[in-house]
Amino acid sequence: MVIYIYDGTFDGLLTSIYEAYYRRENPEKILSEDLIQENFLIEKIYIDTNKEKAEKVYKAIESKISSEALRKVFYVYLSEVENHGVIIFNYLRLGFKIGKNVDLNLANNFVLEMDNIYQKVSRERHWMLGLVRFRQLDNGVFYGPIEPEHNIVGLIAPYFTRRMSNENWVIHDIRRNIAAMYNREEWIIKDIELKEILNLAEGEKSYQCLWKEYFNHISIKERTNPKLQKRNMPMKYWKYLIEK
Repeated sequence: MVIYIYDGTFDGLLTSIYEAYYRRENPEKILSEDLIQENFLIEKIYIDTNKEKAEKVYKAIESKISSEALRKVFYVYLSEVENHGVIIFNYLRLGFKIGKNVDLNLANNFVLEMDNIYQKVSRERHWMLGLVRFRQLDNGVFYGPIEPEHNIVGLIAPYFTRRMSNENWVIHDIRRNIAAMYNREEWIIKDIELKEILNLAEGEKSYQCLWKEYFNHISIKERTNPKLQKRNMPMKYWKYLIEK
C-alpha cells in the first residue's frame, strides 16, 4: 500500500496530485501529515509542496475541465472528510480524460462522492451565513464563535467583509483553533487559541436580552414547527445562538 503524505495545505494537495499523475502511481490514500498513524505495512511517500507544480494542476483543472470543477475540488478539500485526497485525485484523473462533462458521470463513484461532499460543504456554508452570532467585546471587536463540521471559515469571511465592512470582527472556528480576522480593510486567517475569558462590552448583555425578547415575540405559537426549524437550523449549531 502506497500513501502520499503532504503538509495539509491546498498547494500541498495539488502537488501530490501532480506527482501521482506524472509518476503514474495510484496511491491508496493522500493524507495530511497530521493524520498519519504508524503502520509498518504501508509505504509512505512524503511530498514536498511545490507552488509551481500546484499552479500547473490548478490551471489544468480550470482549462481542461472547468472552473466549477476547481471550486468543487477546493470545497471537498475543505470538507476534511476521510479519504478526500484520493477522491479528488480520482475525480481529476477522470476529468482530465473526459473534460467539462465529468460532473454528468454520476455513475462513477468518485464523481458521485465529490458531488455529495460538495453539496454538504455548500449547505453548511449557506447555513452559517445566517447563524453566526457576534458579541461585541470591550475592545470594540465583534466576536463570533462557531464550530462547523467543515473548514468553512474562509468561505464565509468574504460575505461578512461586505456586510460588516465598517467594523472590526473575528469569526473564530473553535474546533480548529483558527479565525478569520477583519480590520476594516482586509481579512486574514490565523491560528488562534483562547486562554482567557473574553470581556463583553458595556451594554452587550442588554442587547442580547433584547434580541431574545424580539425572537420570542415575533414567533407565532400556533405556527410553531420544531421539525422544520431543526431542519433549517440544525441543533448542532445552537450552542452559540444567543436566542437559544
